[in-house]
Amino acid sequence: MSSLSPFQFTRTRSTFHFVRKQSRITQRQFQSTSRDPLCAKWNPALYGMIHILPTAATPLWKRGQTVTQTIERALEEAELFKKYNFSGVIIENMFDVPYLKSSLIQPHTVTTMTAVAIEVRKILTRDQGFSIGIQILSGANMEALAVALAADCDFIRAEGFVFGQIGDEGYTESCAGQLLRYRKSISAEHIKVFCDIQKKHSSHAITGDLTIDEHAKAAEFFEANGLVITGKHTGQTADRKQLLHAKNAAPKLPVLVGSGVTPENISQYQIADGLIIGSSLKFDGKWHNKLEEMRICKLIEKQKQIFTFPITA
Repeated sequence: MSSLSPFQFTRTRSTFHFVRKQSRITQRQFQSTSRDPLCAKWNPALYGMIHILPTAATPLWKRGQTVTQTIERALEEAELFKKYNFSGVIIENMFDVPYLKSSLIQPHTVTTMTAVAIEVRKILTRDQGFSIGIQILSGANMEALAVALAADCDFIRAEGFVFGQIGDEGYTESCAGQLLRYRKSISAEHIKVFCDIQKKHSSHAITGDLTIDEHAKAAEFFEANGLVITGKHTGQTADRKQLLHAKNAAPKLPVLVGSGVTPENISQYQIADGLIIGSSLKFDGKWHNKLEEMRICKLIEKQKQIFTFPITA
């Protein structure tokens, strides 16, 4: 608990609470004791998902839909996350189903993601304490890194960082060596790589003899900057025991929960360093719908009951 030294730890019934030891703590002081970039506004950090509209030529794309329209939709969502003071967002091409493997990703997908990210960064600035991540499906981690560098983002969410896996788009080869060499070659070491371990929407039979602990240790050994734990599918709750195992196996790395977080279960995941939240903030709790402000408000109010952040200096 050293990273939260300004607080004492108490327990009421089944819920853990942090109580201020000091009458005031500044944003700068809190950031100095937390694991970058999961250090601003909340603990755990709260990341909202921006699922951009389908990119050109994908099956759900509508002819005549422009990149400008895609940007406008993304900015609407960014403004909502800003209003409720999230720690940041992750921008993802979720609507590009069915997904291509990374070697087949089209150039216009990358340019669209870059255009969106540049405009979102203008709204969610680093000076205001917002972090922005990029994920390009499926497994297009080098492309995501290039977008993040061009748009001045903070991290990427990477699939297949360690160990191969079979997903619904086919076999995904591990990429840590190639990805981090590419990051070095473009002088982008400041961009963090948060990697999924035992990724959702995938079969892990070929690594069935490996525990989540061993996945976490391998990712740490291969120089990941953070880990992401999920359920088996989008919107499915993550196993809290797996979260605990990952944190214990790789104690130097931040561990994020990447699926299934809701106002009803958010208290279960306070031991995480970050929460990535998408489906539960949409109308009817479906990832393909628009954000519903009432759901965002409900989640933030619940988090406020559990923890005293966000801090205002």
